[in-house]
Amino acid sequence: MKPWSLARWLSGFGVALLLMAGAASAADVYVMISAGFYGVYSELGPAFERTSGHRLVTTRGPSMGDSPEAIPTRLARGEIADVVILDGGAADELGRRGLVRADSKVELARSMIGMVVRAGATKPDISSVEAFRSTLLAAKSIAYSDSGSGTYLSTTLFAKLGVADQVAAKSRKVRGPPSGEPVAAVVARGEAEIGFQQLSELMHVPGVTFVGSIPAELQPGFSFAGALTSTVRQPEAASALIRFLGSPEAAPAISKAGLTPLTVR
Repeated sequence: MKPWSLARWLSGFGVALLLMAGAASAADVYVMISAGFYGVYSELGPAFERTSGHRLVTTRGPSMGDSPEAIPTRLARGEIADVVILDGGAADELGRRGLVRADSKVELARSMIGMVVRAGATKPDISSVEAFRSTLLAAKSIAYSDSGSGTYLSTTLFAKLGVADQVAAKSRKVRGPPSGEPVAAVVARGEAEIGFQQLSELMHVPGVTFVGSIPAELQPGFSFAGALTSTVRQPEAASALIRFLGSPEAAPAISKAGLTPLTVR
């Protein structure tokens, strides 16, 4: 992002918001974020810090799942966070549990599930529901994430396609960052023939070929969202971060990451 773009955004309502927050004294904003939006955040975060004067203190973890690093698990055991950025459905669940302020949720981008194969391998046909089903049955091994996309595949989509029993023994759930890795890395090493994850987590991983998105009628309608936690200590600065990440100026970085921005320039 060009510095002038952020400055332009902050020149209007953004400056007023930061002044109301008492921006003369910089705040530490504690952020918990999942892998799918991390590429956008890591690109735009430094510009936000530089312009606002606030400092972002970041913890990474899956949006959901049984990992001790998962954001819901971290919040439930009392880890500090002002804002979470994660799967929109997971944000809703955190709101129901009282771990985030439900009325503070802001959707930042739409996301789709895609598929990769190892670089040099033949790209299977997933252009239709039936072709996709056949590809699942023919694959020798399948990898998916331990977060939102993998949960959808393993608990909903495979059963919907009538292949849950057939793919169970050849499927592998991959723990993501910070202690794990993208699904595409497992495929790149040849440890799985095909791999599924949200597009933003498949892109830019060396050693794989992107096959495409799964058929539109099978997409679950994922989004990424930001929300204030119920224990937020810096609400104004945290809200400013969420507003920036959802602003028109953030759209180019969101698109580059393989996501669909909800705003346009």
